[in-house]
Amino acid sequence: MSVAETVDKDMGGAKRPPFRFRWNWLGVMPFLLFAGALLILPTIVLGARSLAGADGSTTLDNYRSLATPVVIDSFRLSIKISLITALVGGIFGFLLAWSMVLGGLPKPVRSLLSTFSGVASNFAGVPLAAAFIATVGRVGLFTILLKAAGFDMYKAGFDLYSFIGISVVYLYFQFPLMVLVITPSIEGLKEEWREASENLGASTYQYWRYIALPVLMPSILGAMILLFGNAFGAHATAFALTGGNLRLATILIGQQISGDVLQNPGLGYAVAMGMVAVMAVSIGIYSILQRRSERWLA
Repeated sequence: MSVAETVDKDMGGAKRPPFRFRWNWLGVMPFLLFAGALLILPTIVLGARSLAGADGSTTLDNYRSLATPVVIDSFRLSIKISLITALVGGIFGFLLAWSMVLGGLPKPVRSLLSTFSGVASNFAGVPLAAAFIATVGRVGLFTILLKAAGFDMYKAGFDLYSFIGISVVYLYFQFPLMVLVITPSIEGLKEEWREASENLGASTYQYWRYIALPVLMPSILGAMILLFGNAFGAHATAFALTGGNLRLATILIGQQISGDVLQNPGLGYAVAMGMVAVMAVSIGIYSILQRRSERWLA
């Protein structure tokens, strides 16, 4: 007797109910259409174009070219700047969020910081680059004021148009994003946990060392991974600052697809698929960490 016959026998021979369309799926359809049109379909198009050779034939040469020093260096530079800004922005963002939620700041100050974080986390691209050039560029307002005070930060080693300068610019939108992402997790810490630890004689350090930080760590790491992906995919800010002299992976894609000299669209699409793979791994790790944090903060 088959498994299906056994199940039917146990159910008294009752037939399975016919399939019925559930209208509550209609609420999810806009999201599915959005994800399909802006995430899945573009990925399929990138994959197809990354296999196209210069003569229109199908080839794997574009993916073999990913092992060249130019491409490897661009990925290494993008990953480096993303890691540094994610770590620094994550630490400072967490400390700022902690001071907002548990630091006893006045309510008007908390509202001001929350508003600034919401605006600054979305302020990027060419406007952000122009703002920094006007402020701390070689002839920027702040640079001139420091020179008048007897300090030249460019002679001291700072350069807005270098790796350090771009990292500073990225931090402008990285740590406010960390504040927005980690604040709900800090607010989710239960007051009963602190009270129980104090009743058992634990100090504030011991509470954070053995209770609060272990609970928050998946959320903190997940937020930092989100910051990593945010910096890894940034293009306009770095391009506006350096004009392509600092070859990040995103800038390399633009040079290969629409460049005048070293144009190779197939390679550009292959690099883009490499970035998609890195982002997919980041999103996967972020999802795992989010599920772990929800066990305690739900």
